[in-house]
Amino acid sequence: MFSTYKPEDVTILLKDISGLVQPLPTAEREALIQQGVHYSEMLPLEYEPTPAYLAMFHKALALYARLTADAAAAVAEKLLAAQGPELVLVSLARAGTPIGILLKRYLQKRYAISVKHYTISIIRGRGIDKNAMRYILERHQPQHIRFVDGWTGKGAIQRELAAAMAEFPQVSPGLAVLSDPAGLAAESGTRGDFLIASSCLNSTVSGLLSRTFYRADIIGPRDFHGAAFYADLQPQDLTYHFIDTVAAHFPAAAPKMQEPPKAACTAAEEVRAICRDFGIADVNLVKPGIGEATRVLLRRLPWQVLVHSLTDEEHLGHLYQLAQEKSVPLQVYPLQNYRACGLIQNLADS
Repeated sequence: MFSTYKPEDVTILLKDISGLVQPLPTAEREALIQQGVHYSEMLPLEYEPTPAYLAMFHKALALYARLTADAAAAVAEKLLAAQGPELVLVSLARAGTPIGILLKRYLQKRYAISVKHYTISIIRGRGIDKNAMRYILERHQPQHIRFVDGWTGKGAIQRELAAAMAEFPQVSPGLAVLSDPAGLAAESGTRGDFLIASSCLNSTVSGLLSRTFYRADIIGPRDFHGAAFYADLQPQDLTYHFIDTVAAHFPAAAPKMQEPPKAACTAAEEVRAICRDFGIADVNLVKPGIGEATRVLLRRLPWQVLVHSLTDEEHLGHLYQLAQEKSVPLQVYPLQNYRACGLIQNLADS
């Protein structure tokens, strides 16, 4: 276990590539991505949060721990009803891993059921880790497997998952998430675009693991996809602070989630409208949803961030703080399915 996750919480099906890949600064990495180098062939230098931003993380966690716990409980109840105690959780590293742990913990606490939980890599444009899938299928029946992630943005990972399961046709390609503003998940806690505090940070809320990595000179044909362990960040590790804080708010019974009003357009229509209104030809430069907008500010070169309001401190305070720190303009836009949307710089236009 090359992470700070506890072995009883998750089995990590990733190859340890610590020290084998030099992380790149954001600007250099962004230029390479837009020149055609796949993002999974590089590791980013991780954003070191300022004290002000860390304070926003703790505030967000305090505000949304109960809603996050309710959403996790709602998803866990649905998965248990569909699968029974043979349920096997397969979270998508890295954002899905703490969510999978929350689902596992809820089922243990409420029903005294200990379900298996694995975390594996899926990479947009590269697919799922087939070696990890074979490992799981050697040990479990395919119909018991359910994939877990944190939220949906445009649904790129859901589409990647659906394509990947053509090779494993007995495994459901449906995704279980806490927040599903795109309306594409098989199971969700809510359609609402709410802040899952783990999206506010990188490895320090993800077991000190990097994003997953795939490059043929390091990942052999029989290897799992890779990830690096940032052991030097152990003093800043908040992984179990997030998990334990949310788990402390688990409801005593299955919660009834309040859903947002139905939007006048679909999530896909909204993304197309944003592309049209801002002259964006490449839809991959549009990252809708609070979680995705946060990732843009943490890991990419943002052009601007669209928000439904400039005064929604409750939901977007961390975005306001991060945008200020990085001198990224915020623009009010009539978002319907989402509360925020990150727009990445097209370096060809710079």
